[in-house]
Amino acid sequence: MATTEHPPPSRLRTWMLQGLSDMGRSGGLTGPHAQPEPAHKGQRWWRVMCLTGVDYFSTLGYQPGIAALAAGLLSPVATIVLVVVTLAGALPVYRRVAEESPHGEGSIAMLERLLSFWQGKLFVLTLLGFAATDFLITITLSAADASTHLVENPHLTNALHDKQVLITMILVALLGAVFLKGFLEAIGVAVALVAVYLGLNVVVVAVGLWHVITEGHVITDWSSALTAEHGNVFVMVGVALIVFPKLALGLSGFETGVAVMPHVKGDDSDTEESPKGRIRETKKLLTAAAVVMSVFLIATSFITTLLIPEKEFESGGKANGRALAYLSHEYLGNAFGTAYDVSTIAILWFAGASAMAGLLNLMPRYLPRYGMAPHWARAVRPMVIVFTLIAFLVTWIFDADVDKQGGAYATGVLVLISSAAIAVTIAARKAGQRGWTIGFAVISAMFLYVTVVNVIERPDGVKIGACFIAGIILVSLLSRLARAFELRVTSLTLDPMAERFIRDMASRKIRLIANEPDQRDKAEYRDKIEQIRADNDMPEQEDFVFVEVTVTDPSEFEAGLTVRGEVLHNRYRVLTLESASIPNALAALLLHVRDETGRIPHIYFEWTEGGPFANFLRFFLFGQGEVAPVTREVLREAEPDRARRPRVHTG
Repeated sequence: MATTEHPPPSRLRTWMLQGLSDMGRSGGLTGPHAQPEPAHKGQRWWRVMCLTGVDYFSTLGYQPGIAALAAGLLSPVATIVLVVVTLAGALPVYRRVAEESPHGEGSIAMLERLLSFWQGKLFVLTLLGFAATDFLITITLSAADASTHLVENPHLTNALHDKQVLITMILVALLGAVFLKGFLEAIGVAVALVAVYLGLNVVVVAVGLWHVITEGHVITDWSSALTAEHGNVFVMVGVALIVFPKLALGLSGFETGVAVMPHVKGDDSDTEESPKGRIRETKKLLTAAAVVMSVFLIATSFITTLLIPEKEFESGGKANGRALAYLSHEYLGNAFGTAYDVSTIAILWFAGASAMAGLLNLMPRYLPRYGMAPHWARAVRPMVIVFTLIAFLVTWIFDADVDKQGGAYATGVLVLISSAAIAVTIAARKAGQRGWTIGFAVISAMFLYVTVVNVIERPDGVKIGACFIAGIILVSLLSRLARAFELRVTSLTLDPMAERFIRDMASRKIRLIANEPDQRDKAEYRDKIEQIRADNDMPEQEDFVFVEVTVTDPSEFEAGLTVRGEVLHNRYRVLTLESASIPNALAALLLHVRDETGRIPHIYFEWTEGGPFANFLRFFLFGQGEVAPVTREVLREAEPDRARRPRVHTG
């Protein structure tokens, strides 16, 4: 079909819109998780786990400090609660998500399939807002914590004091610059970073535990203070449950674990419809990551709580946002501590890269399909600039403070996990699995409770999420308005009867009548022909073919069309189509008929009653409205040559 020609773009525009091919290999997809491995190939699950791990494991850089601030002496107990929730709640949920969406779509896609029409689109846009909050705060929080490790290093603290915001923005800018140049996935880099980082953490934990054991009074002092403050074990557990929402950062990484599924190597017998081996290996990935992280969370919270003075965790303290780095300098010397700082800065920065890639992979997966993104949003570089500028704003608002951003990060993480729990509950119910349905329902209720408590105690997260949601919905609706008159049909096929009608009409003037199907009886078609002839003053010998479009889901934007032909009442030829929009479907059919026959088709309408604004809203929301002028406008946009444009007649 013909398209409008534009003058050659400028070099800057060409460079800006080139990003898609830079971000992945073939296929025009974006992000480090974008291009799946070829069929039956991929990476071993433990290697892909490291790609997830740069996001998940890097939270060790700040999680122990946040836990100590939130729970104080109860930090190890509260962390055990977090581990129980991780292993008994989040892990089973995402193992089921892996079964239900083995191609990396995640829980958002699962919920998308459950809802149709505009409420489904708005629900997905809302979840995208919280996902954007999660990924964007990952970028800013990780960069802020990386700058904290840099500023607090004994060799640099004097030179970099009070420059944390500037350093954080520089790290964010460097991240954006990498993506502007082009970013290809490097699982090997992730494996090296995770191996070095976890190896150094093993050393720090081992030395910390040695000091705890050899300095026996440390455990005694801690247990005595804990008993004096909280009384008995039941009170401790109760308080730990209350402060648990503040520790929710330790649950991050599961959504990313599902997103990288296409890279996991399965069995040779796997097919795209049934990748059983990939699902099995991804479950190993999720389980191993959760178990490894759980061990580190418990061990690190224990040693940091017992060995670091409480005042050092507070804002301005040497352990604030860098508890394990504090111990590495304190017990292993500045040389090892500096190596630990470098490793932590590297993995935190790479976690930001993973989050940026997640944003660039997530938005194009949904918004273009909804017609809710400008054309340039399909390219990487413009979106990188947008997200980088937003990251600058968030860094400035939160003053590059890790503690202040914890609430926003936790909100994004908890909303995504809650949505995943709800999705698998519905999936289990549909599968008739009563036991799993009850279990997942309990987990869903727990995560919803934690989310609500987190929002009440730290509303910053939901405020930022609301800003993202409002921004995404506003931009999406404006984009949908701007693209309303595009030719939105991706393909068009005719069945044998429809092809026969087209071949028969090609020998003379092609005349089609747009008809809204009602009773579909003989009188309806006879009266319609008489009305069209009378309105357009046409002789009786002219023959017509009816075209009837049934609207399916008007909230959909792009789709293929199948045209079927039938003869009704042994006389009237009718072409039937199903589409999200009547005008777009008719315009696509007219252009297809023109291209197939080499003749200019004519289509006849009757005016629709009602005001133009109300009719436009009907078209925008329900795919109907004033069909004739909108069909003509779609044709005008698609075919700039007036002489080759199909003719639209309205009487």
